[in-house]
Amino acid sequence: MNNLPDPISFEAALEKFLAHLKDHKRSTATSVAYHGDLNQLHAYLTEKRLTQTTSVQTLHLQEFVAHLNTQGYTPKSISRKINSLKTFFKFLHESGLHTHNPSSPLTHPKYESKAPRILTEAEHRALRDAAHLDIRISAVIELLLQTGIRIGELANLRMEDLGKNEITVRVFENNFKRSVPLNKTAVSALQNYLAVRPAVNNDHVFVTKTGHPLLVRNIRTAIDRYFKKAGVKGAKVNDLRHTFIAHQLKNGVHPDLLTTLVGHRRKSSTEKYLDYVKIETTEFSSRLSEL
Repeated sequence: MNNLPDPISFEAALEKFLAHLKDHKRSTATSVAYHGDLNQLHAYLTEKRLTQTTSVQTLHLQEFVAHLNTQGYTPKSISRKINSLKTFFKFLHESGLHTHNPSSPLTHPKYESKAPRILTEAEHRALRDAAHLDIRISAVIELLLQTGIRIGELANLRMEDLGKNEITVRVFENNFKRSVPLNKTAVSALQNYLAVRPAVNNDHVFVTKTGHPLLVRNIRTAIDRYFKKAGVKGAKVNDLRHTFIAHQLKNGVHPDLLTTLVGHRRKSSTEKYLDYVKIETTEFSSRLSEL
């Protein structure tokens, strides 16, 4: 009896994989990243006359990774691409589209993680001052700085997610929601924005003047502009999240609490920030502090 899967082209397999990501509510950014990495693999395999995923073996993937090393990619970029390969072929195997998972033996290259950029008190004050006339972006800055949520999570906030002293963050990566408390500074900034928010038929919290959702790229561009205006060099939007985490740990907030609030999958992701801060209290607390 023949239990081998039917041959399937790379294009058809990729289409099934992307549909799988969509069904599991993976973010658009994640799908785009996977798509780009796998298209690169497809182009490489096509040159080798391998057009069916059922024909792909571990040696082919190892040769692809070796090829990436000759193209100037950093170890971190190669590691991300290996993650894409592993996720793709795991899906094919579990879906019965491949006899085994040829990506299992692949190993990640070693690389040193860059230290997070943590804003000084003077820097985040300068950023606030630079944006103080822009009520919408001021609210964006305060939410990112006072809650540590991701920029994509902020862009996806809906009006129904706003509570009196908290927000509900939708995490589509694993179809999960979490509640994040708002301190007085964040509440005040959000109220100031909502008072002037355009009365539009759109349930996104942050919208443009014409009523369209404020996209991640819009937010990133605006904050980068205010970083430049404030004279804060080498900083990016994600550094507001880094600053929140580091500040809370510095003031003695327990890593377990922070891990939950910022949506880290592993506590180690939170604890790594301890290498960059000096704890000012002798015991961890459950009280968040304002920046």
